[in-house]
Amino acid sequence: MGILDDVVINAKSAAQTVGKMAGQFVDMSKLRINLSELNGEINRRYQELGQYIYESKKAGTTEEAELADKIAGIDDLYAQFAAVSAQLAALQNKVTCPGCGKQMDLDATFCSHCGMKLSNAEKAAEPEEANCDEAAEEPAEAPEEETKED
Repeated sequence: MGILDDVVINAKSAAQTVGKMAGQFVDMSKLRINLSELNGEINRRYQELGQYIYESKKAGTTEEAELADKIAGIDDLYAQFAAVSAQLAALQNKVTCPGCGKQMDLDATFCSHCGMKLSNAEKAAEPEEANCDEAAEEPAEAPEEETKED
């Protein structure tokens, strides 16, 4: 009976492992669908924003409050997108590069895309926001320097 008990225990363990993996796969699929829906909504809002700007400039009237609301709505969607992306990366045992947004393995020290030094997942959550702000400012400054040199 000892061998049969071992077989039953191993079978139960294997079934539990497969069940957990299937659950993770379902969770990842749901998150990917959510990301796709958010991306579609962001694109739709961009189209609405472009149409609004076109029509308001053509008519010669621009309501800054409505424009700010549309922009804030897009910003909210980007925040949701970032949160869902972080959840998906955590399920995949990946870390997101704060510099370029590419996903790397948890044990990676440097980003293979941009070369930025990666920190532990715990430490990356705090500086990630600050680095994203810095990264957003850098492209705005770089073209000005290039235009001054031309």
